[in-house]
Amino acid sequence: MLAELGHFSLVLALLMAILLAIYPMWGAQRGQQVLMQTAKPLTVGLFLFTLFAYVCLTQSFIDNDFSIAYVAHNSNTLLPWYYRMTAVWGGHEGSFLLWVLIFALWAVAVAVFSRGIPLDILARVLAILGMVGVGFYLYILLASNPFERLLPFYPVDGRDLNPLLQDFGMIIHPPLLYMGYVGFSVVFAFAIAALVAGKLDATWARWSRPWTLAAWVFLTLGIALGSWWAYKELGWGGWWFWDPVENASFMPWLVGTALLHSLAVTEKRKVFKSWTVLLAIAAFSLSLLGTFLVRSGILVSVHSFASDPTRGLFILGLLVLVIGGSLLLYALRAPQLRSAGRYELLSRETMLIGNNILLCSATLVVLMGTLLPLVHKELGLGSISIGAPFFDQMFVYLIVPFVLLLVMGPLSRWKNQSLAALRNQLLAGLGLSLLAVLLLNLGRDGLSYMAVLGMALSVWIAIATVQEVRQRLSAVNHGLAGLKALTPSHWGMVLGHLGFAATIMGIAMVTSYSVERDVRMSPGEQIELQGYEFRFLGVEALTGPNYTGHVAKLDVFVEGKKISHLQAQKRFYTVQRNVMTEAAVDPGFTRDLYVALGEQLSNGDWALRVYVKPYIRWIWGGAAIMALGGLLSMSDKRYRMARLVKASEPVSKLAGESV
Repeated sequence: MLAELGHFSLVLALLMAILLAIYPMWGAQRGQQVLMQTAKPLTVGLFLFTLFAYVCLTQSFIDNDFSIAYVAHNSNTLLPWYYRMTAVWGGHEGSFLLWVLIFALWAVAVAVFSRGIPLDILARVLAILGMVGVGFYLYILLASNPFERLLPFYPVDGRDLNPLLQDFGMIIHPPLLYMGYVGFSVVFAFAIAALVAGKLDATWARWSRPWTLAAWVFLTLGIALGSWWAYKELGWGGWWFWDPVENASFMPWLVGTALLHSLAVTEKRKVFKSWTVLLAIAAFSLSLLGTFLVRSGILVSVHSFASDPTRGLFILGLLVLVIGGSLLLYALRAPQLRSAGRYELLSRETMLIGNNILLCSATLVVLMGTLLPLVHKELGLGSISIGAPFFDQMFVYLIVPFVLLLVMGPLSRWKNQSLAALRNQLLAGLGLSLLAVLLLNLGRDGLSYMAVLGMALSVWIAIATVQEVRQRLSAVNHGLAGLKALTPSHWGMVLGHLGFAATIMGIAMVTSYSVERDVRMSPGEQIELQGYEFRFLGVEALTGPNYTGHVAKLDVFVEGKKISHLQAQKRFYTVQRNVMTEAAVDPGFTRDLYVALGEQLSNGDWALRVYVKPYIRWIWGGAAIMALGGLLSMSDKRYRMARLVKASEPVSKLAGESV
């Protein structure tokens, strides 16, 4: 009964989406208040019906209703209850139901928290979300129904959830990632609504900026959690390996970062209008492209969903429709996208547009590296492989000019910047960063130029950020007491840049100085690695709710003092007949100790892989700091979603100088 109720609820949600796409837009075009006022109740209805369908599927998992095909394929009676609840998004159909639920949640959030926006603009924004929703709901009902029955014959037990997904990281990673993906649909809707209405002043940028920040924060956290999951769960110590599905989430993040900065400039200086609208369209389009890559079955990845080509064609059609329609409307409105502000070559505007170009260039590199092997094969030219060395080398070329502009931007003034003043600050910051790198590497053997470069860039960003805060305090003549006068938006920028610096430091150090050893050990033996002594205590049998296996126990010593006890597991999942590695990790501020258990060898010894990973926590810590900066910027009272800001209000009063 729950399956039928859930399916019927999705049909009603589709009906709400169709009505939402028609009535508010019609009312906005004709100036009819009654039709425009239907937008909010229709959006609420869309959300409630989708939520009910999701609850029905979740309860079916809890009840072990294996007459539903999706439940039978992704659950088992031995699966712990918390994994049964999260198994809802463990496969293709359920994960897309989570996708549309999050989409409906974003839509209702816009309806509730945008009371200060004029009714005609809000009606258009919600109507555009309704149009996008029609495509999503048609897809889930026609090609990806999670409520299909296996009647009259169905299994007495399920196939179990993919063991890779039976991990805490996968409980919270997909929802956060989807919140970021789908959140860009709101920014897209604001941009298209502005194009439809012909109201392309700075006001629409101010309205959409907090929504962009929210989507970017969620996507940042989702990507970081995915990286942490890959590091911990796959058992080989890799935190990022340029997997096509990882790239699919990285591309909208890069464009979203560019969009954040472009929105700030459009809002403050009334320039980059066309650039900002195009980035808003691109961010959502890349989110849809990521959905197509993951769900079309054309990619081979531990992250992708096994799916048939029909589903991929449906999403591809939706992608073409969204991109084609948006770009057509963009082209028709192009004459209205001329910027009113003016600026010199050496100015903050130039630095920001330069960085945005580099971010878009990085996106194109990732896009080409991801799609070129697929296109090459489809054209009958044979198989080619583009791996990590290509991406790593290209990003090294891009990161140096990017950091240079990132350092110069906050230190520069709007409109025009004195070369002499900027040069002095840059040289001082560069000198201090080189000195800091020299001190940090005293006594280190085998220096890596990549590590030195990464450290220098990271420290330079941090020093330039401090210089910018000092420069701002000097301008207001309040000394340290002026720290309270700096806005949350400004502190968000500071944290964002510092978080980026920490991530660069972590990437440079772990890539260059990570050490690993594959060893065979028997109980009582020990090895030494980077000053750490790993003592193997032995292996014990392991029994879990739906798996059996072994657990290896090790003690770690430094100069004879025990500092850690590690337990690395090798699990055999009895239903799916899969073997999984659960690595043991001792985390630290400057290093991780990482052990993965291999197979038992013929003489009774065990194969072990031991790593020392320097500064790897800085990668995820930096992402968390960046996300905190985004949240802090959202808290700025100037960007509260419910506040109506008149286009005639002075820019200086609203925004100051921070980005």
